[in-house]
Amino acid sequence: MAKSRVQFICQNCGSVHQRWAGKCDACGEWNTLVEEGTAGGIGSGPANMRNARKGRAVVLTSLSGDIEDAPRIVSGIGEFDRATGGGFVRGSALLVGGDPGIGKSTLLTQAAAALAAKGHRIVYVSGEEAVAQIRLRAQRLGVADTPVELAAETNVEDILATIADGKRPDLVILDSIQTLWTDMADSAPGTVTQVRAAAQAMIRYAKSTGAAIVLVGHVTKEGQIAGPRVVEHMVDAVLYFEGEGGHHYRILRTVKNRFGPTDEIGVFEMSDKGLREVANPSELFLGERHAKSPGAAVFAGMEGTRPVLVEIQALVAPSSLGTPRRAVVGWDGARLSMILAVLEAHCGVRFGTHDVYLNVAGGYRISEPAADLAVAAALVSSLTGLALPADCVYFGEISLSGAVRPVAHAQQRLKEAEKLGFGSAVLPLGSEDVVGGIGVGGIGAGAFQPTELADLVARIAGSQRSRADEQE
Repeated sequence: MAKSRVQFICQNCGSVHQRWAGKCDACGEWNTLVEEGTAGGIGSGPANMRNARKGRAVVLTSLSGDIEDAPRIVSGIGEFDRATGGGFVRGSALLVGGDPGIGKSTLLTQAAAALAAKGHRIVYVSGEEAVAQIRLRAQRLGVADTPVELAAETNVEDILATIADGKRPDLVILDSIQTLWTDMADSAPGTVTQVRAAAQAMIRYAKSTGAAIVLVGHVTKEGQIAGPRVVEHMVDAVLYFEGEGGHHYRILRTVKNRFGPTDEIGVFEMSDKGLREVANPSELFLGERHAKSPGAAVFAGMEGTRPVLVEIQALVAPSSLGTPRRAVVGWDGARLSMILAVLEAHCGVRFGTHDVYLNVAGGYRISEPAADLAVAAALVSSLTGLALPADCVYFGEISLSGAVRPVAHAQQRLKEAEKLGFGSAVLPLGSEDVVGGIGVGGIGAGAFQPTELADLVARIAGSQRSRADEQE
């Protein structure tokens, strides 16, 4: 009998090593190599080459042909369906990640109850909690009467045998993938081999039966789903459930979706009765806004097809340090340094002796470059001590030459701003046809469209001089 080989697999990146080392050569992490056998499981060779069957020919077809929309299961929770692209796709695998205690199990319990109330067969399998704990959560959420089938099990073969009994389930929720283990792999639960093998077995079941599978994944301290990224490549959609500990709202963000857009978000508010949908996130992020404070600018952003208005706060204070501080929350720190450099080089605004603090109100995170103009306006406003107009929104990208570049979806941004009572806007010249496009007397008619960042700085400084003249 051939001796089974032993290999060492990095639990951070999944790379395979023939001998143990303190540091992984692929990702550079320390103490992540775990010994795993190759007698079976993912990555191992066939047990007996003589028993290997001959491959069969598959049918090749062309790119042209009939196209059918993916059949979906709509949960009825609007924000959840928005993030998934319209509901759960039959035969698909969905991975949901998030920080511990953020509300992943609460969200999935509410979604399972909503689907079960519509007559779908829903199976909720937990590897971390007992059935009594899940029932306690269901009672708190007020969904204990819904016919959701519960189980507390971690063995993949036992789970597959259980859900194969009776009618095929429409949705199977596994909480979490790191607790599952399969007989096909010899390593301990939570290792790369076990996570990959368990995920592959459940995905194979979803594809062969048409049942939708939801896998819950743990998140590392860097904010990534624990384990190698190969699990994210295997599933059809990846959602991150985000939120700050000091805020009561949660954001369900789509980062991968084979059946829908990858930049949608769903916004929820956490309460003692569970998660509540937030139909208008702009009102949530602007709820505690102080209109007369210097250094505050309202940014009209886009999250997928949804416009979101959020307040950007800047504080520029004199510094006693040789190297002034630059602190950013909710935005890219490197992009802030770029905006400061453009303001100094092309607009004559000096920040070399000042500390700069930038914050996106409500703990919201901005990733699109359209926030450049709002950030620049907030910085200049804080430095001059002049509050920006309370009814004005800002969006536009700033280049290194100081030019203001157009961004997409200008019409949707302005319509959202007008719906919330804003009467003016600062946006790039050359955007979509927005001037007068919202109607007579709308924001489009009173929009200021600078071609250079210096034009906006001159406008803010000019309004300061005119206000000083009125006081005299």
